[in-house]
Amino acid sequence: MVYDVVVIGAGAAGLMCAAQAGYAGRRVLILDHANKAGKKILMSGGGRCNFTNLGTTPQHFYSENPYFCISALKRYRPEHFVSLVERHGVEYVEKMPGQLFCASSAKEILRVLLTECEWAGVEIRLGTQLSRVERVGESMRLATSLGTIDAGVVVVATGGLSIPTMGATGFGYEVARQFGLEVLPTRPGLVPFTLSDTWKARAAELSGVSLPTAVSCNERRFVEPMLFTHRGLSGPSMLQISSTWQPGNSIEIDLLPHEDVAESLRDARIVTPKRQLSTWLGERFPKRFAQSLMEWYPDSNLSQPLAQYNNAALDRWAERLNRWQLKPAGTEGWRTAEVTMGGVSTEAISSKTFEVKNLPQLRFIGEVLDVTGELGGYNFQWAWASGVACGQSC
Repeated sequence: MVYDVVVIGAGAAGLMCAAQAGYAGRRVLILDHANKAGKKILMSGGGRCNFTNLGTTPQHFYSENPYFCISALKRYRPEHFVSLVERHGVEYVEKMPGQLFCASSAKEILRVLLTECEWAGVEIRLGTQLSRVERVGESMRLATSLGTIDAGVVVVATGGLSIPTMGATGFGYEVARQFGLEVLPTRPGLVPFTLSDTWKARAAELSGVSLPTAVSCNERRFVEPMLFTHRGLSGPSMLQISSTWQPGNSIEIDLLPHEDVAESLRDARIVTPKRQLSTWLGERFPKRFAQSLMEWYPDSNLSQPLAQYNNAALDRWAERLNRWQLKPAGTEGWRTAEVTMGGVSTEAISSKTFEVKNLPQLRFIGEVLDVTGELGGYNFQWAWASGVACGQSC
């Protein structure tokens, strides 16, 4: 079998790339070991797929080379993908500023991509095992369970290591190393934290409680909700900061991100001197959490009026609420991570065509590369943008 382009991976980036190459007149084949295309698309966004973010900029991505993603993101912007889904009649909603989700189901996004591939004449072979990729003269050859396949160009769109139950493997990294490319260390990103000992037990007691917070670590800060779980901390703020957190780091959590607690408590002491601190806490937090705070810090007599608290005592509470320091034991790992940090180094990859420099027959796109977005639709926009840039140049 001979094709102009063979795309390895039937995920977001792979499907997008294949359709573009097909429309350009290339004979295109997609191979995937999974039994269904777009599995991660279907489970993303709680089954409704946060398919882009209207505010996407290069600053929303992590990479050893932060400039690499600029070209593709400029050429294929969020409004381009929105136009595509609108042409296919997909209804969508903006749940948070800039974050677009399917109004009904993520199946709608997969339907768009598969329809585009069908219209472009792309062949898709699922349940196919791939054992070897090699260069043969000016072409590429793949050894597969379907037999030997020759291709003018091979595009690796295998994704990262997150959620192995969805079929994630390190095959893309193996191909990169085989051809002499550097693969930067990988670790789970956008993943919940685990806690240990006392704090794990405390979090478990509060499982299901959500709070608006601001979390900081390694010079990054996110103002998003936090969720207590049986194992530790989750919610958007924790997923976001997990991508910049390193083992051993502490995180700083502001439990009242829009309030200067020291100033508020001093004002309350003057205006309502007979009010109890427990009352003040109960006005700002869910009942279960306010009660837990009182149990965690028994050094204060919470039933005494604010008038009896000196500045030092109020400052201690301000520190606890505005600058809560916590050291996670770790993360939940690949099992629940939404993305993979690190991956194939972009140093040897063209930011225009995504081809390997000095080997244009081999290309890498999407999450397999060392480009990882924040939470909020950015990773899908990277899949679309890198897929289009590569597909149109094949």
